Amino acid sequence: MYRALALKAIQRDISLDDEDALVQLAQNSRIQLEPTVGGNRVLLDNRDVSERVRDKDVTDAASRVSIHAKVREWMVARQREMGLGGGVVMEGRDIGTKVFPDADLKIFLDADPVVREQRRLDQHKTKGPIGQEIAAQLRERDQRDRTRAASPLVAAPDAIILDSTHLSEDEVLGRAEELVRGKLG
Repeated sequence: MYRALALKAIQRDISLDDEDALVQLAQNSRIQLEPTVGGNRVLLDNRDVSERVRDKDVTDAASRVSIHAKVREWMVARQREMGLGGGVVMEGRDIGTKVFPDADLKIFLDADPVVREQRRLDQHKTKGPIGQEIAAQLRERDQRDRTRAASPLVAAPDAIILDSTHLSEDEVLGRAEELVRGKLG
């Protein structure tokens, strides 16, 4: 959702530092997440932007948009609306601490920073100076998210820490499924 708002800010040439303009933009936007077999589709004002919101410029902009308390307040309200009926799985940097502090199960997915950087480089198939720049941007984003005043990135006290440093994607999914099955009984 933050990525969708960031994309719209980029498209409308709205400063990522202008909190009030971003809140107004959010209030005049329709952001929807539609579950599909391959993952959520992201719709922004009824347009599918699922691929575009994963681009580097939007990823960087989303981290900058998310530092604003008023933007986060608006987003949290929308996310809570989505979860009213229960039975949802959400991921995000403050889902377990701010959005759904009473969730039935909270998993805090973590990994060694060096491993996370390598995974990001592999994901983008990037090496050399560009790869170093991507790794530096990931470190900067993590630092910004961990130290922001509004909803910093921290594990909820009752979250289960799932360290994926030495796990494959399938192993992480398997462990998460085990935790859910255990919770459901």
